[in-house]
Amino acid sequence: MIDLTVNAKQAELNAKHCKERGILLPTFDEMKNPEKISGKIKTELKQIGLWDFNPKNLFRITWANEPVEKGGGFGGVNYMVLPPELTGCKANIVALVGKWFPTGAHKVGATYGCLAPRLVTGQFSPQTHKAVWPSTGNYCRGGAYVASLLGCESIAILPEEMSRERFEWLQTVAGEVIATPGCESNVKEIFDKCWELKKTRTDITIFDQFEEFGNPLWHYHVTGSAIEEALGKVMGPDGKLFAGVFSSGSAGTMAAGYYLKDKFGDVKVAAAEALQCPTLLNNGFGGHRIEGIGDKHVPWIHDMKKTDMVIAVDDEVTMRMMRLFNEEKGRQSLARQGVSRELIQRLDLLGISGIGNLVASIKLAKYYELTEKDYVVTVLTDSMEMYASRLRELTDEKGEYTEYDACRDIERLDAINIETMQELNYYDKQRIHNLKYFTWIEQQGRELKELNAQWYDHENYWEKTFASAEKMDELIGEFNDMILCSK
Repeated sequence: MIDLTVNAKQAELNAKHCKERGILLPTFDEMKNPEKISGKIKTELKQIGLWDFNPKNLFRITWANEPVEKGGGFGGVNYMVLPPELTGCKANIVALVGKWFPTGAHKVGATYGCLAPRLVTGQFSPQTHKAVWPSTGNYCRGGAYVASLLGCESIAILPEEMSRERFEWLQTVAGEVIATPGCESNVKEIFDKCWELKKTRTDITIFDQFEEFGNPLWHYHVTGSAIEEALGKVMGPDGKLFAGVFSSGSAGTMAAGYYLKDKFGDVKVAAAEALQCPTLLNNGFGGHRIEGIGDKHVPWIHDMKKTDMVIAVDDEVTMRMMRLFNEEKGRQSLARQGVSRELIQRLDLLGISGIGNLVASIKLAKYYELTEKDYVVTVLTDSMEMYASRLRELTDEKGEYTEYDACRDIERLDAINIETMQELNYYDKQRIHNLKYFTWIEQQGRELKELNAQWYDHENYWEKTFASAEKMDELIGEFNDMILCSK
């Protein structure tokens, strides 16, 4: 759970540090409702690029940025509706778009949710500590970026097989970049590197997205309310929100599903994972190509009692859809299938994990035989901006993308079925929850008492966690007051 105990002396030093750098911190309420951000900051943002290393961009950690690269203000939530002409199912699939965050991915929100509490409480010193960001990709990018805006040094840790774009950008931002062995599913190797750093260095603070509750706290309040806003724009009076589908990954975005359950009641929450590493579905293991979701363990912050279904997505389907959506022959074939030109031009808003989420959403809609009145929501973590090298690699491996390839891939899209998925009953959920023991108690030194509290004291444990946003906003407000008053 989130520790909000204040070290007053260090918090005062942190406020002075921020004062010297012109830093103010956004509250969770402002990230949910950017219309509440001061007019002065909005004016300053008109001269600042979306990815610029300017502390005012902390206020762009929101789903409601104007979709432009520089000088944008705030508008409605960025989302897209993926229609039957593309998906082949009757249900309406609504997806939040993550491209229009700084760094091009929503992970900056999760990292802010982890770092801000330590900064305002004085539990972290930007003057003496480096922030360590263990990740399978976008989280360490977001962490290095947010830390840079806050005047902190960073160490980014990610698997060596991640896309070249991630490494090239990180080299310009993080003080150190550490590549660990393996691919997406090699998370233990990342944990092992963290233990090595803990034993050999005293100048670090590790922000582990898989166990830091600031991650789901941000998604519960900010992503959850953004989905609610998008639904308010597209869902008519006869519509029904049926489910939220989110990649398991660090399990942060799963918390948006918990928000929807709390807000709308009878809503199913599904966790998607790679079929090639079916940890939740089949206690399985392996390597896969859906970048951004780590496997072979159940994250500490995953609330299994509020997870109703597990859906395994074949990474071959995901990679084929990536080519279909982004190669010219693929787009021409989609147009002949009746997909609108406007939507086709926006398909690059789906990165690899976003395509995986779309495939999982289609599987869920077909499983429950959903109709035109039903709505399924999901999240597009990032866009194809992160994966141009993957398209080139596939061309080198398989040759130029042809009309024949496009026809085959459209058939594959239409043939997405209800295999490799499972509705979870009480004991299915408990079985998966219990897998946390082997990673978190045996390997990572967490307390068994807390593991049991997550399951047996469920309401008290999780409700207290998500209720802490109000207290955090109070602390952020007090910290900003210290910044303004410090000498």
